[in-house]
Amino acid sequence: MKILIVDDDKTTRKMISLILRSKGYEVVTAENGMEALQKLGLEKINLILTDMNMPYMDGIEFTKQVRATPDFAHIPIVMLTTEADEEEKNKAYEAGVDDYIVKPATAEQIIDSMKKIIRRIFRKREEGGINV
Repeated sequence: MKILIVDDDKTTRKMISLILRSKGYEVVTAENGMEALQKLGLEKINLILTDMNMPYMDGIEFTKQVRATPDFAHIPIVMLTTEADEEEKNKAYEAGVDDYIVKPATAEQIIDSMKKIIRRIFRKREEGGINV
């Protein structure tokens, strides 16, 4: 499984990458939504972890762009952000995220979120609702 991490903070990208690689996942990183869209065009990504507040293209706009692109619209997106405000959380879900985690997050929280989304995808696939 290949995961795209989108965050403007280099330390955060590195930390999450180390966590995910230690669990056997392949990782691709991007500094912002614009770079992430380019990487989506080059890599077969199975799940996206994105920050909300980034330069050039924030996580909300990035999520909207992904959902509006037929080739990428099926990819699960987890918003991983410092924004704990309910209004911001609602904006993220309206844009199309599958889960929302407030930083600082533990490795367990991130992995649990991914597992929950993966289970949901397989349930939908078994029901004939999606083709991944």
